[in-house]
Amino acid sequence: MKNVLVTVVLAFAVVASGQQPTQSAPAGQTPAAQPGQTPSAQAGQTQPGSTPANQKVIKDPAEYNAYITALNTQDPAARAAAMEAFVKQYPQSIVLTDALEQAMAAYQQSNNGAKVEETAKRILQLMPNNVRALAIVVALNRAKATNGDKAALAEGCPYAQKGLQELPNWQKPEGISDADYQKLRTQMSDIFNGAAGFCALQNRDFAGAKTYYEKAFQIDPSNLQDTYQLAVADLEQNPVNLEGLWYCSKAMQLASANPAAAKSMGDYCKAKYKRFHGGEDGWDQIVASAASQTALPPTFVSSIKPAPTPCELAVQVVQQNDPASLGFSDKEFILSKANCPPEQRGTPENKAAADKVWQSIQDMEKNGAARLKIPDVKVIAADKDTIDAAITDENKAANKADVHVIMEKPMLHPPAAGTDTDIIGVLTKYTPDPFMFTMEQGQLPPPPAPHHTTTHKKSQ
Repeated sequence: MKNVLVTVVLAFAVVASGQQPTQSAPAGQTPAAQPGQTPSAQAGQTQPGSTPANQKVIKDPAEYNAYITALNTQDPAARAAAMEAFVKQYPQSIVLTDALEQAMAAYQQSNNGAKVEETAKRILQLMPNNVRALAIVVALNRAKATNGDKAALAEGCPYAQKGLQELPNWQKPEGISDADYQKLRTQMSDIFNGAAGFCALQNRDFAGAKTYYEKAFQIDPSNLQDTYQLAVADLEQNPVNLEGLWYCSKAMQLASANPAAAKSMGDYCKAKYKRFHGGEDGWDQIVASAASQTALPPTFVSSIKPAPTPCELAVQVVQQNDPASLGFSDKEFILSKANCPPEQRGTPENKAAADKVWQSIQDMEKNGAARLKIPDVKVIAADKDTIDAAITDENKAANKADVHVIMEKPMLHPPAAGTDTDIIGVLTKYTPDPFMFTMEQGQLPPPPAPHHTTTHKKSQ
Protein backbone atom coordinates (compact mmCIF):
# COMPACT_ATOMS: atom_id res chain seq x y z
CA MET A 1 0.00 0.00 0.00
CA LYS A 2 2.75 2.45 0.89
CA ASN A 3 4.48 1.76 -2.45
CA VAL A 4 1.23 2.74 -4.17
CA LEU A 5 1.17 5.97 -2.19
CA VAL A 6 4.80 6.69 -3.10
CA THR A 7 3.85 6.30 -6.75
CA VAL A 8 0.95 8.70 -6.29
CA VAL A 9 3.13 11.25 -4.49
CA LEU A 10 5.67 11.05 -7.29
CA ALA A 11 2.96 11.38 -9.92
CA PHE A 12 1.76 14.59 -8.33
CA ALA A 13 5.35 15.74 -8.02
CA VAL A 14 5.63 15.43 -11.81
CA VAL A 15 2.52 17.56 -12.25
CA ALA A 16 3.63 20.17 -9.74
CA SER A 17 7.26 20.52 -10.74
CA GLY A 18 6.46 19.97 -14.40
CA GLN A 19 4.87 23.38 -14.79
CA GLN A 20 7.13 25.13 -17.24
CA PRO A 21 8.94 28.14 -15.82
CA THR A 22 9.02 31.36 -17.77
CA GLN A 23 12.07 32.82 -19.39
CA SER A 24 12.71 36.47 -18.80
CA ALA A 25 13.27 38.58 -21.89
CA PRO A 26 14.88 41.97 -22.39
CA ALA A 27 12.43 44.85 -22.45
CA GLY A 28 10.73 45.12 -25.82
CA GLN A 29 11.96 41.66 -26.97
CA THR A 30 9.88 38.48 -27.22
CA PRO A 31 11.76 35.23 -26.56
CA ALA A 32 11.89 32.68 -29.34
CA ALA A 33 9.23 30.01 -29.40
CA GLN A 34 10.26 26.51 -28.35
CA PRO A 35 9.81 23.57 -30.71
CA GLY A 36 6.19 22.49 -30.76
CA GLN A 37 4.94 25.70 -29.12
CA THR A 38 2.90 28.43 -30.69
CA PRO A 39 3.93 31.95 -29.79
CA SER A 40 0.84 32.33 -27.61
CA ALA A 41 1.62 29.18 -25.62
CA GLN A 42 5.37 29.44 -25.31
CA ALA A 43 7.05 29.94 -21.96
CA GLY A 44 8.49 33.40 -21.69
CA GLN A 45 5.54 35.22 -23.22
CA THR A 46 5.06 37.16 -20.01
CA GLN A 47 6.13 40.71 -20.25
CA PRO A 48 8.05 42.38 -17.42
CA GLY A 49 5.77 43.03 -14.48
CA SER A 50 3.12 40.50 -15.61
CA THR A 51 4.68 37.24 -14.27
CA PRO A 52 2.60 35.66 -11.43
CA ALA A 53 4.31 36.03 -8.08
CA ASN A 54 4.52 32.28 -7.47
CA GLN A 55 5.84 31.37 -10.93
CA LYS A 56 9.55 30.74 -11.29
CA VAL A 57 11.49 32.71 -13.92
CA ILE A 58 14.71 31.41 -15.53
CA LYS A 59 16.78 34.36 -16.71
CA ASP A 60 19.44 32.44 -18.65
CA PRO A 61 18.10 31.25 -22.07
CA ALA A 62 20.55 28.36 -22.20
CA GLU A 63 19.50 27.23 -18.74
CA TYR A 64 15.86 27.54 -19.73
CA ASN A 65 16.34 25.51 -22.90
CA ALA A 66 18.27 22.81 -21.03
CA TYR A 67 15.47 22.42 -18.49
CA ILE A 68 12.71 22.33 -21.12
CA THR A 69 14.63 19.80 -23.17
CA ALA A 70 15.06 17.53 -20.15
CA LEU A 71 11.41 17.99 -19.16
CA ASN A 72 10.20 16.96 -22.61
CA THR A 73 12.35 13.82 -22.76
CA GLN A 74 9.94 10.90 -23.06
CA ASP A 75 12.03 7.93 -21.93
CA PRO A 76 12.06 7.87 -18.07
CA ALA A 77 15.69 6.76 -17.74
CA ALA A 78 16.83 9.33 -20.28
CA ARG A 79 14.73 12.04 -18.60
CA ALA A 80 16.30 11.21 -15.23
CA ALA A 81 19.79 11.45 -16.77
CA ALA A 82 18.92 14.74 -18.46
CA MET A 83 17.63 16.22 -15.21
CA GLU A 84 20.77 15.04 -13.38
CA ALA A 85 22.89 16.71 -16.06
CA PHE A 86 20.87 19.90 -15.63
CA VAL A 87 21.36 19.84 -11.86
CA LYS A 88 25.08 19.34 -12.29
CA GLN A 89 25.40 22.15 -14.83
CA TYR A 90 23.13 24.62 -13.01
CA PRO A 91 23.52 23.93 -9.25
CA GLN A 92 22.16 27.39 -8.39
CA SER A 93 19.12 27.22 -10.66
CA ILE A 94 15.81 28.51 -9.38
CA VAL A 95 14.28 25.23 -10.61
CA LEU A 96 16.92 23.01 -9.01
CA THR A 97 14.40 21.34 -6.67
CA ASP A 98 11.93 20.96 -9.57
CA ALA A 99 14.61 19.21 -11.59
CA LEU A 100 15.39 16.83 -8.75
CA GLU A 101 11.70 16.05 -8.29
CA GLN A 102 11.40 15.32 -12.00
CA ALA A 103 14.48 13.07 -11.78
CA MET A 104 13.00 11.31 -8.75
CA ALA A 105 9.73 10.65 -10.58
CA ALA A 106 11.61 9.41 -13.63
CA TYR A 107 13.61 7.01 -11.46
CA GLN A 108 10.38 5.65 -10.07
CA GLN A 109 8.99 5.16 -13.58
CA SER A 110 12.11 3.22 -14.49
CA ASN A 111 11.84 1.08 -11.30
CA ASN A 112 15.05 2.42 -9.79
CA GLY A 113 14.04 2.51 -6.12
CA ALA A 114 17.53 3.19 -4.80
CA LYS A 115 17.82 6.34 -6.90
CA VAL A 116 14.31 7.44 -5.86
CA GLU A 117 15.37 7.36 -2.21
CA GLU A 118 18.75 8.93 -2.90
CA THR A 119 17.20 11.80 -4.85
CA ALA A 120 14.53 12.40 -2.19
CA LYS A 121 17.27 12.76 0.41
CA ARG A 122 19.14 15.21 -1.84
CA ILE A 123 15.97 17.29 -2.03
CA LEU A 124 15.71 17.27 1.77
CA GLN A 125 19.28 18.55 2.03
CA LEU A 126 18.20 21.55 -0.06
CA MET A 127 14.69 21.88 1.37
CA PRO A 128 14.24 20.09 4.74
CA ASN A 129 10.54 20.99 4.71
CA ASN A 130 9.76 19.47 1.31
CA VAL A 131 6.77 17.35 2.30
CA ARG A 132 6.71 15.25 -0.87
CA ALA A 133 10.34 14.17 -0.41
CA LEU A 134 9.63 13.58 3.29
CA ALA A 135 6.68 11.35 2.44
CA ILE A 136 8.74 9.28 0.01
CA VAL A 137 11.67 8.82 2.41
CA VAL A 138 9.33 7.99 5.29
CA ALA A 139 7.44 5.38 3.26
CA LEU A 140 10.61 3.72 1.99
CA ASN A 141 12.22 3.70 5.43
CA ARG A 142 9.14 2.16 7.01
CA ALA A 143 9.15 -0.63 4.44
CA LYS A 144 12.77 -1.41 5.25
CA ALA A 145 12.24 -1.09 9.01
CA THR A 146 9.35 -3.57 8.80
CA ASN A 147 11.89 -6.08 7.52
CA GLY A 148 14.17 -5.46 10.49
CA ASP A 149 16.37 -2.60 9.26
CA LYS A 150 17.08 -0.72 12.50
CA ALA A 151 18.99 2.03 10.72
CA ALA A 152 15.98 2.76 8.53
CA LEU A 153 13.78 2.90 11.63
CA ALA A 154 16.12 5.37 13.34
CA GLU A 155 16.25 7.56 10.23
CA GLY A 156 12.57 7.36 9.31
CA CYS A 157 10.99 8.20 12.66
CA PRO A 158 12.26 11.82 12.85
CA TYR A 159 11.27 12.31 9.21
CA ALA A 160 7.74 11.13 10.02
CA GLN A 161 7.42 13.69 12.80
CA LYS A 162 8.88 16.37 10.52
CA GLY A 163 6.30 15.50 7.89
CA LEU A 164 3.43 15.78 10.37
CA GLN A 165 4.81 19.15 11.45
CA GLU A 166 5.24 20.54 7.93
CA LEU A 167 2.16 19.15 6.19
CA PRO A 168 -0.31 21.73 7.67
CA ASN A 169 1.89 24.52 6.25
CA TRP A 170 2.17 23.03 2.77
CA GLN A 171 0.69 25.33 0.13
CA LYS A 172 -0.95 24.17 -3.08
CA PRO A 173 1.65 24.04 -5.85
CA GLU A 174 1.07 25.76 -9.15
CA GLY A 175 -0.67 23.53 -11.67
CA ILE A 176 -2.44 21.13 -9.24
CA SER A 177 -6.21 21.23 -8.99
CA ASP A 178 -7.86 21.74 -5.62
CA ALA A 179 -9.13 18.16 -5.67
CA ASP A 180 -5.71 16.71 -6.46
CA TYR A 181 -4.08 18.93 -3.86
CA GLN A 182 -6.45 17.71 -1.15
CA LYS A 183 -5.99 14.10 -2.27
CA LEU A 184 -2.22 14.41 -2.06
CA ARG A 185 -2.39 16.02 1.41
CA THR A 186 -4.59 13.17 2.61
CA GLN A 187 -2.30 10.49 1.22
CA MET A 188 0.80 12.05 2.72
CA SER A 189 -0.99 12.36 6.06
CA ASP A 190 -1.66 8.62 5.84
CA ILE A 191 2.05 7.95 5.21
CA PHE A 192 3.22 10.16 8.08
CA ASN A 193 0.66 8.95 10.63
CA GLY A 194 1.15 5.29 9.75
CA ALA A 195 4.92 5.59 10.09
CA ALA A 196 4.68 7.60 13.32
CA GLY A 197 2.41 4.90 14.72
CA PHE A 198 4.91 2.23 13.70
CA CYS A 199 7.73 4.13 15.43
CA ALA A 200 5.69 4.49 18.63
CA LEU A 201 4.79 0.80 18.50
CA GLN A 202 8.47 -0.18 18.27
CA ASN A 203 9.13 1.96 21.35
CA ARG A 204 6.22 0.25 23.16
CA ASP A 205 4.39 3.56 23.40
CA PHE A 206 1.10 1.81 22.75
CA ALA A 207 -1.16 4.75 23.57
CA GLY A 208 0.83 7.04 21.27
CA ALA A 209 0.82 4.43 18.51
CA LYS A 210 -2.96 4.12 18.80
CA THR A 211 -3.41 7.87 18.28
CA TYR A 212 -1.42 7.86 15.03
CA TYR A 213 -2.87 4.60 13.72
CA GLU A 214 -6.45 5.75 14.31
CA LYS A 215 -5.81 8.79 12.10
CA ALA A 216 -4.31 6.54 9.44
CA PHE A 217 -7.27 4.14 9.67
CA GLN A 218 -9.74 7.00 9.19
CA ILE A 219 -7.91 7.92 5.99
CA ASP A 220 -7.50 4.39 4.64
CA PRO A 221 -9.41 1.60 6.42
CA SER A 222 -8.23 -0.84 3.74
CA ASN A 223 -4.58 -0.63 4.85
CA LEU A 224 -3.88 -4.07 6.33
CA GLN A 225 -0.56 -3.16 7.94
CA ASP A 226 -1.86 -0.11 9.79
CA THR A 227 -5.12 -1.81 10.80
CA TYR A 228 -3.44 -4.84 12.35
CA GLN A 229 -0.77 -2.76 14.08
CA LEU A 230 -3.53 -0.57 15.52
CA ALA A 231 -5.03 -3.76 16.96
CA VAL A 232 -1.68 -4.70 18.48
CA ALA A 233 -1.25 -1.22 19.98
CA ASP A 234 -4.64 -1.64 21.69
CA LEU A 235 -4.21 -5.21 22.86
CA GLU A 236 -0.73 -4.71 24.31
CA GLN A 237 -1.87 -1.90 26.59
CA ASN A 238 -2.28 -2.55 30.30
CA PRO A 239 -5.15 -2.73 30.95
CA VAL A 240 -5.98 -4.10 27.52
CA ASN A 241 -7.97 -1.83 25.19
CA LEU A 242 -10.70 -4.07 23.81
CA GLU A 243 -11.16 -1.89 20.73
CA GLY A 244 -8.18 -3.81 19.38
CA LEU A 245 -10.33 -6.92 19.00
CA TRP A 246 -12.52 -5.12 16.47
CA TYR A 247 -9.54 -3.75 14.54
CA CYS A 248 -8.01 -7.21 14.56
CA SER A 249 -11.21 -8.64 13.08
CA LYS A 250 -11.05 -6.03 10.32
CA ALA A 251 -7.40 -6.90 9.66
CA MET A 252 -8.29 -10.60 9.40
CA GLN A 253 -10.91 -9.67 6.82
CA LEU A 254 -8.35 -7.63 4.85
CA ALA A 255 -5.94 -10.58 4.97
CA SER A 256 -8.51 -13.09 3.70
CA ALA A 257 -6.47 -13.66 0.54
CA ASN A 258 -3.59 -14.84 2.74
CA PRO A 259 -5.04 -17.56 4.99
CA ALA A 260 -1.79 -18.12 6.89
CA ALA A 261 -1.52 -14.44 7.81
CA ALA A 262 -5.19 -14.24 8.76
CA LYS A 263 -4.83 -17.31 10.99
CA SER A 264 -1.74 -15.90 12.71
CA MET A 265 -3.60 -12.67 13.45
CA GLY A 266 -6.64 -14.60 14.65
CA ASP A 267 -4.63 -16.82 16.99
CA TYR A 268 -2.99 -13.80 18.64
CA CYS A 269 -6.21 -11.83 19.04
CA LYS A 270 -8.32 -14.80 20.14
CA ALA A 271 -5.78 -15.49 22.90
CA LYS A 272 -6.13 -11.89 24.07
CA TYR A 273 -9.92 -12.23 23.99
CA LYS A 274 -9.85 -15.48 25.95
CA ARG A 275 -7.56 -14.00 28.58
CA PHE A 276 -9.99 -11.14 29.18
CA HIS A 277 -13.29 -12.96 28.70
CA GLY A 278 -12.33 -16.28 30.23
CA GLY A 279 -13.29 -18.38 27.21
CA GLU A 280 -13.53 -18.41 23.42
CA ASP A 281 -17.33 -18.20 23.34
CA GLY A 282 -18.43 -15.13 21.38
CA TRP A 283 -15.19 -14.71 19.43
CA ASP A 284 -16.51 -16.01 16.12
CA GLN A 285 -19.49 -13.66 16.38
CA ILE A 286 -17.17 -10.67 16.86
CA VAL A 287 -15.19 -11.58 13.75
CA ALA A 288 -18.32 -12.17 11.68
CA SER A 289 -19.99 -8.91 12.76
CA ALA A 290 -16.89 -6.79 12.07
CA ALA A 291 -16.85 -7.97 8.46
CA SER A 292 -19.97 -5.91 7.68
CA GLN A 293 -19.14 -2.92 9.89
CA THR A 294 -17.36 0.16 8.55
CA ALA A 295 -16.68 1.79 11.92
CA LEU A 296 -16.11 0.69 15.50
CA PRO A 297 -19.55 0.31 17.12
CA PRO A 298 -19.95 2.60 20.16
CA THR A 299 -21.12 -0.33 22.32
CA PHE A 300 -18.41 -2.75 21.20
CA VAL A 301 -16.25 -2.63 24.33
CA SER A 302 -19.17 -2.78 26.75
CA SER A 303 -20.56 -5.83 24.93
CA ILE A 304 -17.57 -7.98 25.93
CA LYS A 305 -17.95 -9.40 29.41
CA PRO A 306 -14.76 -9.92 31.43
CA ALA A 307 -13.87 -13.25 32.95
CA PRO A 308 -15.27 -13.63 36.47
CA THR A 309 -12.92 -12.58 39.25
CA PRO A 310 -12.18 -15.00 42.10
CA CYS A 311 -14.72 -13.06 44.15
CA GLU A 312 -17.41 -13.64 41.53
CA LEU A 313 -16.40 -17.29 41.14
CA ALA A 314 -16.86 -17.85 44.87
CA VAL A 315 -20.46 -16.64 44.62
CA GLN A 316 -21.10 -18.72 41.50
CA VAL A 317 -19.84 -21.92 43.15
CA VAL A 318 -22.37 -21.56 45.99
CA GLN A 319 -25.14 -20.63 43.56
CA GLN A 320 -24.50 -23.74 41.49
CA ASN A 321 -23.68 -26.29 44.22
CA ASP A 322 -24.87 -27.51 47.60
CA PRO A 323 -22.22 -26.21 50.06
CA ALA A 324 -22.33 -29.52 51.94
CA SER A 325 -21.08 -31.32 48.79
CA LEU A 326 -17.94 -29.17 48.45
CA GLY A 327 -14.50 -30.31 49.51
CA PHE A 328 -12.53 -28.47 52.17
CA SER A 329 -10.36 -26.75 49.56
CA ASP A 330 -13.46 -25.32 47.87
CA LYS A 331 -14.97 -24.34 51.20
CA GLU A 332 -11.77 -22.55 52.14
CA PHE A 333 -11.76 -20.68 48.80
CA ILE A 334 -15.30 -19.39 49.33
CA LEU A 335 -14.69 -18.45 52.95
CA SER A 336 -11.52 -16.57 51.96
CA LYS A 337 -13.63 -14.31 49.70
CA ALA A 338 -16.09 -13.29 52.43
CA ASN A 339 -14.82 -9.70 52.49
CA CYS A 340 -14.05 -9.15 48.78
CA PRO A 341 -13.59 -5.42 47.98
CA PRO A 342 -15.53 -3.67 45.19
CA GLU A 343 -12.38 -3.21 43.09
CA GLN A 344 -12.25 -7.01 42.79
CA ARG A 345 -15.96 -6.97 41.88
CA GLY A 346 -16.86 -8.19 45.34
CA THR A 347 -20.47 -7.77 46.54
CA PRO A 348 -22.50 -8.46 49.68
CA GLU A 349 -23.23 -11.83 48.06
CA ASN A 350 -19.70 -12.91 48.93
CA LYS A 351 -20.44 -12.65 52.65
CA ALA A 352 -23.76 -14.44 52.14
CA ALA A 353 -22.00 -17.27 50.25
CA ALA A 354 -19.37 -17.58 52.98
CA ASP A 355 -22.10 -17.71 55.64
CA LYS A 356 -23.80 -20.58 53.82
CA VAL A 357 -20.55 -22.53 53.64
CA TRP A 358 -19.74 -21.90 57.29
CA GLN A 359 -23.22 -22.99 58.30
CA SER A 360 -22.79 -26.20 56.32
CA ILE A 361 -19.63 -26.90 58.33
CA GLN A 362 -21.48 -26.23 61.59
CA ASP A 363 -24.23 -28.58 60.49
CA MET A 364 -21.69 -31.33 59.79
CA GLU A 365 -20.24 -30.82 63.28
CA LYS A 366 -23.73 -30.76 64.79
CA ASN A 367 -22.79 -27.42 66.35
CA GLY A 368 -19.74 -28.83 68.10
CA ALA A 369 -21.16 -32.18 69.13
CA ALA A 370 -19.31 -34.02 66.35
CA ARG A 371 -15.78 -33.81 65.08
CA LEU A 372 -14.66 -33.45 61.47
CA LYS A 373 -11.87 -35.29 59.77
CA ILE A 374 -9.75 -33.39 57.25
CA PRO A 375 -7.57 -35.88 55.35
CA ASP A 376 -4.04 -35.52 54.03
CA VAL A 377 -3.00 -32.17 55.43
CA LYS A 378 0.66 -31.22 55.25
CA VAL A 379 2.32 -30.43 58.59
CA ILE A 380 4.06 -27.05 58.43
CA ALA A 381 5.00 -26.85 62.11
CA ALA A 382 4.03 -28.71 65.29
CA ASP A 383 4.72 -28.83 69.02
CA LYS A 384 3.15 -30.91 71.75
CA ASP A 385 0.03 -28.72 71.91
CA THR A 386 -0.58 -27.45 68.37
CA ILE A 387 -0.21 -28.25 64.69
CA ASP A 388 -0.07 -25.73 61.86
CA ALA A 389 -0.95 -27.45 58.61
CA ALA A 390 -1.87 -26.80 54.96
CA ILE A 391 -5.10 -28.11 53.44
CA THR A 392 -5.09 -26.87 49.83
CA ASP A 393 -2.59 -27.95 47.19
CA GLU A 394 -1.55 -24.33 46.67
CA ASN A 395 -0.75 -23.83 50.35
CA LYS A 396 1.01 -27.18 50.52
CA ALA A 397 3.28 -26.14 47.66
CA ALA A 398 3.96 -22.80 49.36
CA ASN A 399 4.45 -24.38 52.83
CA LYS A 400 1.78 -22.01 54.09
CA ALA A 401 -0.50 -23.04 56.94
CA ASP A 402 -4.25 -22.54 56.55
CA VAL A 403 -5.43 -24.46 59.65
CA HIS A 404 -4.27 -24.06 63.26
CA VAL A 405 -5.08 -27.14 65.35
CA ILE A 406 -5.27 -26.91 69.13
CA MET A 407 -4.82 -30.43 70.40
CA GLU A 408 -7.15 -31.90 72.97
CA LYS A 409 -4.22 -33.53 74.77
CA PRO A 410 -0.47 -32.90 74.59
CA MET A 411 1.26 -35.12 72.04
CA LEU A 412 4.17 -37.31 73.05
CA HIS A 413 5.48 -37.40 69.49
CA PRO A 414 4.34 -34.39 67.39
CA PRO A 415 4.34 -35.08 63.64
CA ALA A 416 7.39 -33.88 61.76
CA ALA A 417 7.18 -30.86 59.46
CA GLY A 418 6.63 -31.88 55.85
CA THR A 419 4.75 -35.06 56.66
CA ASP A 420 1.13 -35.74 55.72
CA THR A 421 -1.52 -36.72 58.21
CA ASP A 422 -5.25 -36.63 58.87
CA ILE A 423 -6.54 -34.24 61.53
CA ILE A 424 -9.72 -34.62 63.56
CA GLY A 425 -11.46 -31.93 65.58
CA VAL A 426 -14.03 -29.15 65.67
CA LEU A 427 -13.66 -26.08 63.41
CA THR A 428 -14.62 -23.19 65.66
CA LYS A 429 -13.77 -20.11 63.57
CA TYR A 430 -11.98 -18.80 60.50
CA THR A 431 -10.17 -15.64 59.41
CA PRO A 432 -10.74 -14.70 55.72
CA ASP A 433 -7.54 -12.80 55.00
CA PRO A 434 -4.98 -14.14 55.53
CA PHE A 435 -7.03 -17.28 55.64
CA MET A 436 -6.85 -19.53 58.69
CA PHE A 437 -9.17 -22.17 60.13
CA THR A 438 -9.03 -22.72 63.87
CA MET A 439 -9.68 -26.31 64.93
CA GLU A 440 -10.13 -27.21 68.60
CA GLN A 441 -10.30 -30.56 70.41
CA GLY A 442 -7.73 -31.73 67.91
CA GLN A 443 -6.73 -35.33 67.53
CA LEU A 444 -4.57 -37.40 65.24
CA PRO A 445 -5.87 -40.69 63.93
CA PRO A 446 -4.79 -43.67 66.01
CA PRO A 447 -1.74 -45.50 64.73
CA PRO A 448 -2.52 -48.60 62.71
CA ALA A 449 -2.75 -51.80 64.72
CA PRO A 450 0.36 -53.95 64.54
CA HIS A 451 0.14 -56.73 62.00
CA HIS A 452 0.58 -60.16 63.59
CA THR A 453 1.63 -63.12 61.51
CA THR A 454 0.85 -66.68 62.63
CA THR A 455 3.40 -69.40 62.03
CA HIS A 456 2.37 -73.02 61.92
CA LYS A 457 4.81 -75.63 63.14
CA LYS A 458 5.37 -78.28 60.60
CA SER A 459 4.41 -81.68 61.95
CA GLN A 460 7.09 -84.34 62.02
